[in-house]
Amino acid sequence: MSKDYYKTLGVEKNASQDEIKKAFHKLAHQYHPDKQTGDEAKFKEVNEAYQTLSDAKKRAQYDQFGSAGPQGFGGGQGFGGFDFSGFQNANGMHFDMGDLDLGDIFNMFTGGQRVRRGRDYRTTVVLDFKDAVFGKTVKVQLPNESKDVEISIPAGIHNGEQLRLRGYGEKIKDGQAGNLYVDVHVRPHKTIFRDGVNLITRLEVKLSDALLGASYDVETLDGTVSVKVPAGLQMGEILRIRDKGIPRGNRRGDFLIQTVIKVPKKLSKKEKEAAEQLRHEGN
Repeated sequence: MSKDYYKTLGVEKNASQDEIKKAFHKLAHQYHPDKQTGDEAKFKEVNEAYQTLSDAKKRAQYDQFGSAGPQGFGGGQGFGGFDFSGFQNANGMHFDMGDLDLGDIFNMFTGGQRVRRGRDYRTTVVLDFKDAVFGKTVKVQLPNESKDVEISIPAGIHNGEQLRLRGYGEKIKDGQAGNLYVDVHVRPHKTIFRDGVNLITRLEVKLSDALLGASYDVETLDGTVSVKVPAGLQMGEILRIRDKGIPRGNRRGDFLIQTVIKVPKKLSKKEKEAAEQLRHEGN
């Protein structure tokens, strides 16, 4: 009988590769046999589904023939239906299996004993907003050890994200060292916020400058930048400074400036006359 791999991962048939990957990570963590919620049978099913749907060619064949099709997708290359080639993508990049260790998977599917593993450590790093955007190398002290280790914080990390350092947990004799988990907390910036890969700030513009145009100095994470406010600026209009946002590969997002037109509460006699003139002209 053909298996419904999409249903196994809980995704739609038109799911993107990113959605499939996220669903696999979530379920693999949930059903890993070392966890309280572990379920070895479901863990195998999830792995089998992912090995097919994460490969464009296998997925296309599966969509056409099902799991019992010409190439028998359920078999995979490896042990118990698990395809170890899934640890690398087409570009040769390493795929992070979360808490899953290759030794654990190998022993699980071959019926061997699971390797003893030391306890995981956990620590916290607090970053300034700018360091979270551009990345930074920081030192953290290993819990239960009088020893520091340098870790590289990737550019664009979000508040609340967690990093994992394999083998930096408890070391045990004749076993595998645990991992170090680093919880990242980011201090908010006073005037700048993130919006995906973009950064955004707020700029108050005088009514006269909104009508006639002007230049304003705006604080960015790269320093102060002079920005031209165009004549006839509309309330809430967004001004954009390209490539001053969050790094993403060889590019950066943009720096967005949300404008707010400051309307005076009181007008002088001349200002009232000018406003009346504008109203008379239909503006």
